[in-house]
Amino acid sequence: MFVDTEIEAIFDAGGRLAAVRITWIYDELTTLLSVTDGGHDKDGDGALSDAEMEPLQGFDMEWGADFLGDFQVSRGGEALALVPGPQDWTSAWKDGHLISTHVRRLAAPVAPGAEPLVLKPYDPGYYTAYAITGTPRVTGRSDCTAQVFEPDLTAAQQALAAALDEYSPDQSLEEMGYLMIGESYAEEVRLTCGE
Repeated sequence: MFVDTEIEAIFDAGGRLAAVRITWIYDELTTLLSVTDGGHDKDGDGALSDAEMEPLQGFDMEWGADFLGDFQVSRGGEALALVPGPQDWTSAWKDGHLISTHVRRLAAPVAPGAEPLVLKPYDPGYYTAYAITGTPRVTGRSDCTAQVFEPDLTAAQQALAAALDEYSPDQSLEEMGYLMIGESYAEEVRLTCGE
C-alpha cells in the first residue's frame, strides 16, 4: 500500500513541539478497494458525495492495541513518547483518493534544542510505504525550518539483505512474518529552530 503523507508540526504557546498533524492520501488501488468492498459509491459515478463519505468517516482511525500509528518523533536517536491513538481526525474524498487527517500529540511537549527533532512516518513491517509530499508546515513558530530527508537506499538494501539472511526457505510466510525493515526505507522531516 502506498500512502502520500503531509506533515504539520504544531508548537504550543511556549514554543515547544506539542503535536503533529498527519495527512494520509491513499493510493488509487487502496481507495478503490475500500470504496467498492464497502459499497460506498451508491450511485456508481466514481466519486463520493458527502452523504456517501459519511460511513467512511474515521475509516482508518480505529487502531488496535498493537498499531502505534506508523509514526515516530525522536531526537538524538531516542523516540519521544506520544499520546496513544489519533485525535481530531477527519476523512475526505478528493480526485479519486481517500484522504484522512489526524493529530498525534506528544505525551510531554518538547522544546527544540541543538539536535533536530525528527518526524518519521513509517511502517516497521513495510507493508505500507509512506512518501512525504509537499512542504512540511510549521504552526506556532516562525523561526523553524522543516526539511525532508530521503533514506540511504544502499543501507536500506543492506538491511533487507541481512533480514532475508535470517530466514530459511523451509519457513512458511506465517512463520516468517513481516521483515521489520520499514524504518530503513523511511523518509523523515528534520525540524530545526532558533533559540
